[in-house]
Amino acid sequence: MKNINYIDLFCGAGGLSLGFEHAGLKNVFSNDSDKVFAETYSKNFPKHHLLIKKIEDISNVEIKNLVKNKQIDILAGGPPCQGFSIAGNIGRKFQDDPRNYLFREFMRFVKILNPKIVLIENVERLHKNEKIKNEIINTLNDFGYRVESKILNTSQYSIPQVRRRVFFIASRVNKHIIFPKKNMNTPTIKDAINDLPKIQSGESSNIPNHIAMNHTEQMLEKMSFISDGGSREQIPSQIRPKSGDIRKYIKFDSNKPSICITGDMRKVFHYSQNRALTVRELARIQTFPDNFIFFGPSISQQQQVGNAVPPLLAKKIAKCLMEMINESK
Repeated sequence: MKNINYIDLFCGAGGLSLGFEHAGLKNVFSNDSDKVFAETYSKNFPKHHLLIKKIEDISNVEIKNLVKNKQIDILAGGPPCQGFSIAGNIGRKFQDDPRNYLFREFMRFVKILNPKIVLIENVERLHKNEKIKNEIINTLNDFGYRVESKILNTSQYSIPQVRRRVFFIASRVNKHIIFPKKNMNTPTIKDAINDLPKIQSGESSNIPNHIAMNHTEQMLEKMSFISDGGSREQIPSQIRPKSGDIRKYIKFDSNKPSICITGDMRKVFHYSQNRALTVRELARIQTFPDNFIFFGPSISQQQQVGNAVPPLLAKKIAKCLMEMINESK
């Protein structure tokens, strides 16, 4: 059977690509404009063709040269979501909104490459914006695709994290759109990270990326009052932060899946060790294996992990897309 291939746009550190590779798909090329993220991608996927360039600077001719007349099976990506929460005036299309130009660029690739299947991943709030959601669907319909969208919560797919993201699957070869089946056997955060070496603030270990942030004495004192699964309300009032995000100054609940991993988890603390989670612990929650190494400054590493599609979910989606393509033959 012919290898099923894919292109990964806005690839970041490579969560989607890793899941696709584990499912047996073959990379044609990937693209991202962030050089630090790209270092992580290129070192973990040394055989992939990675184009480090702004997507709007990739010409139509260059796109055609990159694929070398191959039929593209899957074009996937998660264009950044600037403008989605307040996007557009009534009657305007997302193509006309300058804040959403990266989506327009993604659609340019769809039009040029005419892939069998298109996969788009994005933040949950995009799905709640009927205007933009319909614009995406209508644009793909105009290109000849049948489209379905769903919000997938990773905790329902064997991933130790509550993370809701919208996925659009568009097919021009099969009317039957397939999404992964739910599995309610959800691991907890403790299942995911408890076997890693115990380390304190400022300490490191021999596990790659398992390096604890160096907290101030004031921060260590504040977090010491918070119990497993507890919140800032447990900090004595005289030193308790009076403002800021209520999702900060809490400890993970060891008996539940993790809250959503984002690009900055420095004020959400380990359930039993008095510190923030390491990049390796965050990566474990995102289902990255320990041999996937993150490069760059520590805050960039956190962003790389937080922005990624969990590889295990990417693998489950890839198998659905492969089934759709094989059904169409």
